[in-house]
Amino acid sequence: MSNTSEKIRNLLVPVIAVLLGFLIGGIVMAAFGYNPIEGYSQMFKTAFLNPQTHQINPRNIGEIFVTAAPLIFTALGFSVANSAGFFNIGLSGQALCGWVASIWLALSLPDVPKGLLVPVVLLVGALAGALAAAVPGVLRALFGTSEVIVTIMMNYIILYGANHIVTHVMSKDLISNTGKTKLVGQNATLQTEFLRNLTQGSRLNIGIFLALIFLVLTWFLMKKTTLGFEIRSVGLNPDASEYAGMSSKRTIIFSMVISGFLAGLGGVIYGLGTFQYYFSQGSSLSIGFDGMAVSLLGSGSSIGILLSALLFSVLKLGGAGMQMINIPSELVDVDIAIIIFFVGISFVIRFVLAKFFGNKRQVAVVEEIETKPSDQDQEGGVL
Repeated sequence: MSNTSEKIRNLLVPVIAVLLGFLIGGIVMAAFGYNPIEGYSQMFKTAFLNPQTHQINPRNIGEIFVTAAPLIFTALGFSVANSAGFFNIGLSGQALCGWVASIWLALSLPDVPKGLLVPVVLLVGALAGALAAAVPGVLRALFGTSEVIVTIMMNYIILYGANHIVTHVMSKDLISNTGKTKLVGQNATLQTEFLRNLTQGSRLNIGIFLALIFLVLTWFLMKKTTLGFEIRSVGLNPDASEYAGMSSKRTIIFSMVISGFLAGLGGVIYGLGTFQYYFSQGSSLSIGFDGMAVSLLGSGSSIGILLSALLFSVLKLGGAGMQMINIPSELVDVDIAIIIFFVGISFVIRFVLAKFFGNKRQVAVVEEIETKPSDQDQEGGVL
């Protein structure tokens, strides 16, 4: 019975976090003089309905999946690194590596058949992201360097390096305007005429199907393979893992490389699927940081990441429509921030749920941790 209650709590925590996010976000709207009911109503109408017919809009549905696909990849990348005990904040830079590398290669080889070119650019973009993630992985494994600091710094290095490449390094034949490449050819794009017609002109592309495939593959890697077991073991206790014969240094590097590989794929999907060209960026890609939030809200699980990515896509797409009734779309970001805040303090929600479901043992453990003096205080009488 306790296992069932634990599963229910694991399911309820993100649901409650989302509901509290909407509730407090509505209070913020009201505090600034906006009607939260009208705001949320307009958000969901924009996300799903045609403004003229008020019926389900296939184009908007397609755009929701367009936005969700790269978020799924960056969220998976964060989840793998987080399982190993590392906070990969470099997802934005790693995705940007995948975007630039794939566009550059696609424009350089326009005559290669689509069946060969698409897999090649996907692989090259993913490897570019993996290479970028390998740097902080190696530094952490061999020298104990903080991966947080290294990945943050590398985001800036990659950002300005990418802008330099598109401005000064790429051949002029590949450039449309200053800081902007030409569109890739039909042999490299991830968009298809079938999906475009199916969704009435949306940018829906095969990226969402690749994302679904990698959700399954990542689940299999982490749950059913030796490497996945080692990654999770190192994340729980690296010293015990070493004692059991696992190489924590090797696992650290592998986990970061896999994380960057997935983020790089997200960048390829973002570039070849959504835009089909590259343009100079003024800041780090939002899909990196949004992917972290998606992973946290989804508790790192494949199903959770899928649902969270779709939720974030609805919020992003629908939030833009709130401007039609003069509500700033930035308030959607407030909702997202509040949701992540409650996910971050999920132990509080779990404590309340434990009392609600009558799990006296878990409540007692939490209360004991809060009230019991430390062993040092008891034995040494420090206080």
